[in-house]
Amino acid sequence: MTDTSPKPAPERADGHPRHVAIIMDGNGRWATKHGLPRAVGHRNGVEAVRRTVRAAIELGIPYLTLYSFSSENWSRPMDEIDDLMGLMKRFIRRDLAELHQAGVKIRVIGERTQVDPELMALIDEAVELTTSNTAITLIIAFNYGARGEIAKAARALAEQVAAGTLKTSEINVDTLGAALDTAGIPDPDLLVRTSGEKRISNFLLWQCAYTEFVFLDAFWPDFGRELLEEAIAIYRARERRFGGRSKQSVM
Repeated sequence: MTDTSPKPAPERADGHPRHVAIIMDGNGRWATKHGLPRAVGHRNGVEAVRRTVRAAIELGIPYLTLYSFSSENWSRPMDEIDDLMGLMKRFIRRDLAELHQAGVKIRVIGERTQVDPELMALIDEAVELTTSNTAITLIIAFNYGARGEIAKAARALAEQVAAGTLKTSEINVDTLGAALDTAGIPDPDLLVRTSGEKRISNFLLWQCAYTEFVFLDAFWPDFGRELLEEAIAIYRARERRFGGRSKQSVM
């Protein structure tokens, strides 16, 4: 029988995570705290993205995933959605050249439906331009929902079975994982959520089976290298067993 159990990535010699995923939460509450409109909170959140990408490059983190817009965010007021979409456009137009020069490879996961064609074209341009870069892979989860991602993957496998190109006996952890948006990307070692909320909100449900979670009280606009290093320090202090026994228990 083929072993399809999860295979943990090799631990880095420096103890740093290979893949950090972040739920960027708290822009609106940061704005309220400072007596400012929510739109200002979102704009300051973009500055936090810039700081965090730079910090990840400096710390040698190969993969960084940012949850920028969930499939559930469409329920927000339209003026806020328009502002978020505008921020995404401006971020690509302003930062793409610098990201490319820094060796950032951009990958976007999520659904293309409902997204403004102009924004989708900018996203495609960013992905195409940076496809050969190797310094860091920046995965942007945009119009993304993990349940929808898993359902889409299951549907794709079902279609292959119906077409006769896949046997039901061949459907396992590996084949389903390869049908996800994140195919070819190692699972996150560390997931960070800002704002003090302690849930993962339909984010990377399949991929986070053995991920370490760190929840920080700081709002996202205050995030940067210092808080990233704090989260990594918490991560490094933990023992990852992947279902096995503690090292102390076998001494």
